[in-house]
This record gives sequence, structure tokens and C-alpha cells, in this order.
Amino acid sequence: QVQLVESGGGLVQPGDSLRLSCAASGFTLEDYNIGWFRQAPGKEREGVSCISRYGGMTYSADSVKGRFTISRANAKNTVYLQLNRLKTEDTAIYYCARHWRPRCTLSAGDYDYWGQGTQVNVSS
Repeated sequence: QVQLVESGGGLVQPGDSLRLSCAASGFTLEDYNIGWFRQAPGKEREGVSCISRYGGMTYSADSVKGRFTISRANAKNTVYLQLNRLKTEDTAIYYCARHWRPRCTLSAGDYDYWGQGTQVNVSS
């Protein structure tokens, strides 16, 4: 069965860094683009970043561009999201998801499987 399991979240202060991991199983990771989304309480789900099958192309939201970096290690069946210079407004549950279209988008409808999420809390 397809599974995506996020880890690495936690409670940090503004300016700190975290590295989130997305462990994939039940499918061949290199066959799919993978994206990260986030959702804050009472807010809509927001696309954060997407990475192409072999990592050659990435697409990130303006709100995180320059601070967050998506990467992948297909041999380890893992996709990462490096969060740097965190802000309080980055507080959310972060989800990874499998993308089914040929080229990366940040549209939730273009993703067919989702992880359970990992909580990132940024507070002073």
C-alpha cells in the first residue's frame, strides 16, 4: 500500500531551522514528483514546494522561497524539506504528498496520496 510518513517537526523559536523527512513506501518514488503542503489552524491548505522525479526542477511558494529547500534521496525512498530562518507564520501541520501530473504544481488536486502530517510550531 502507498504510504507517506512525515517526521522531523517540533517546537522551535523564530530564526531556528528544522529538517522534515517524508518516507515513502508502496510505490517507486522516482516515478513521481513529490510536494510539501502545510495547513495552519483555521486556514486553507497551502502548497509549499514540489520537486520533480529526479530533483532537476523545483517549484516553491513565494512565502518560503529562499528559506525552504526541498530535496530528495530516491535510493533512500525519502524526500526532505529543509526549513531555515523560521517565522511564527510558518506554524502549521506539514504534509508530503504524491503528485500525478508530469510537471510540478502546487495545486492540491494534482496530488493523490498524502501523509498524516508533522507539526511545526514556531513560537517565541
